[in-house]
Amino acid sequence: MAGGFLMEIRRGTQSALLVIRASAEDPGTPVEVSVSADSLEVRSSGSCAPAALPAGVRLAPSSCRGLRRLPGDGLHLRVRLRRPPPPADLAFTLRESLKPHKKYVFYCQSCGDIIVKDRKFLRVLPLPSENWNDLVEEWCCHPNPFARSTLRPQHDDCFLGDTFFMLNSGNESHVPESLTCCSETGHHASQSGFNLKSKENTRVICKRCKKMLGETISSDTIKYYVTEVIIQPSEGSFSPIPRSQFVQSMVAQCLLELSSAKSTFRFTVKGDNGKTYILIWLLNSDTLLVESLGSSSSLSVLTLFGDIFMPSSGPVGTWNAVKVLYQPCIKCRNKDFADAWENDMGVHPLKFPSETCLELLLMLGLSTASLPPSLRCMNSFQMHDIERRLRLRTSEPFQNFISNSS
Repeated sequence: MAGGFLMEIRRGTQSALLVIRASAEDPGTPVEVSVSADSLEVRSSGSCAPAALPAGVRLAPSSCRGLRRLPGDGLHLRVRLRRPPPPADLAFTLRESLKPHKKYVFYCQSCGDIIVKDRKFLRVLPLPSENWNDLVEEWCCHPNPFARSTLRPQHDDCFLGDTFFMLNSGNESHVPESLTCCSETGHHASQSGFNLKSKENTRVICKRCKKMLGETISSDTIKYYVTEVIIQPSEGSFSPIPRSQFVQSMVAQCLLELSSAKSTFRFTVKGDNGKTYILIWLLNSDTLLVESLGSSSSLSVLTLFGDIFMPSSGPVGTWNAVKVLYQPCIKCRNKDFADAWENDMGVHPLKFPSETCLELLLMLGLSTASLPPSLRCMNSFQMHDIERRLRLRTSEPFQNFISNSS
């Protein structure tokens, strides 16, 4: 079909929005659409373009309603599902990927360089929320017993935070150097005289590609961000993943885990410099996106990052997604929104390297631009789709967006 189509399926309501994209050559050309239980067919200007729907997606043709043509979009109609698609796979979690008493290798996600080799943990423990000390102050009727103590991992520990994992680097054989180090030889973060005076000196970078991987918390503790490192069992081999796919997947997983554990749906994305880059509002996590790939605008956009819709080639792409709204906050944009959210206890902060925050914002913008114009905004927010498997997409001032994995 000349303009292609996009179908947004909601598993919870068992309904779908179908958008038959307008032909760029002649957007006013009459179009005839035929909907069957497992396929679509579009006739226009004497041509006929059938498209089979993915396995498991079954429509109820008699339920089609709300047909309308929107300028710049094409034809919109809503349809019920005859049979709901299979449930989405549970999102991969870092907590599930790391098991005690097994050896792991940590790789730089950007270049594949080995960061930590054959490390075995006796304990893999989740950290409390970042404001746990404040809560102790509020609820205890006596002085805070933890005021002078800090949670630091021992050599055989791995502590898991919302967006990072924390290791003891005392006996580590390979630790990326801080920006102040000039030598390309091995460096121990625990060596005496390690300078932690300035924020810049705490940055941990990859020796090969110079990408920021995390921060030094103390002379023997390093915090690695989940968006910068790939963890695999020692017996396995490194499998490269496109950068945008990986970042979107990890961010989507953070949103899903936190919304489920803490019933919070609003998030601020902050950089390691303390600045707020993005405001995110999670709408739902039960979306299934189906899109024709032959002339899809989103396909040409996402190839800038090497993303892949499906493991095998075909005319239709399918992926699970979470739907979100977002607002960019760079260059003092949406400052009032950001200030209000900063002081709201119902908003959860997510911290990543500043460069990754900018990457994420670019991915969101490109994803939003790939959506039909009428689906790009909601109120003042932008819309976005994030593939759960490993990708993210979006829109602006509290407009809409979607995300998750197949």
